[in-house]
Amino acid sequence: MTRRASTASSARPSSRGGYAYCGARDAEEGLALLERERPDLLLLDIMLPGMNGFELCGRIREREREMPIIFLSAKSDIVDKSIGFRAGGDDYVTKPFDIAELMLRIEAHLRRRRDAIEFSSCTTREGTAVIGDLEIRFDAYQVLVKGRPANLTAKEFEIVAFLATHPGKVFTRGQIQEYIWGDGEVDAKSNSITVFVRKIREKIEENPSEPRYLLTVPRVGYKMTDSL
Repeated sequence: MTRRASTASSARPSSRGGYAYCGARDAEEGLALLERERPDLLLLDIMLPGMNGFELCGRIREREREMPIIFLSAKSDIVDKSIGFRAGGDDYVTKPFDIAELMLRIEAHLRRRRDAIEFSSCTTREGTAVIGDLEIRFDAYQVLVKGRPANLTAKEFEIVAFLATHPGKVFTRGQIQEYIWGDGEVDAKSNSITVFVRKIREKIEENPSEPRYLLTVPRVGYKMTDSL
C-alpha cells in the first residue's frame, strides 16, 4: 500500500513523516484530486470555501466507502463532532493539535485499513489450510477435525479462518471483533470474543482446557498455532 495522504492545505505534492501527500484549496478541486491520486487517507478541514467539509465527506462516501477520513476543525463542540461522524468521518482532531498526535492517528487508521484488506483477502480465499488434524476449507466455509465436520457457525468459522491465515500472529480481542463485525456492528449478545473462542475450542480441540490450535496469549489476545 502506498503511504499517501490527501489534505486541503497545498496543491503541491510533498512529503512528511514518511508519507507522500498533496492538497486542494476547496471541495471541487479536492474531488478532482481524489479521482486522480486515490489517496489512502484524507485529512479534511471542515471550514472550506463553498461546500463545507461535512458535505464533502458525504459526497466522498457515496463513491468511496473504505478510505479513512480525519476531520480537522477549530470547533470542539460535541454537536459538530456528531455531524462529522454521521457524515462518514472516522476521526476528529481539534485545532490546535500536536502534530505528533496527528501522525499517530494517521498511522493507526492506515494500519487498521491494511489489516482490514488482509482480512478481506483471507475470508475470500479459496483452497484449504491444514494444521495438524485441523483442515480449514475456505471456499466451503468448513472446518474438519480428523476428517469430521466441526460444525462451526459462520462467525466461528470466520474467526478460525482469519487466525489460520495468519498462523503465529497474535491479535487482540478488539482487533478480531473489528475484523469480523466492523465498528459499531456488534450487538450486545455477541460482543464477547472470549465466548466465541470457548465455543470454537469445544468443537475443534481434543481438550478445550488445554488447546493445541487456538491459543491464548496472556494479556494480549489469541493466535492460531504455526507449529505442532
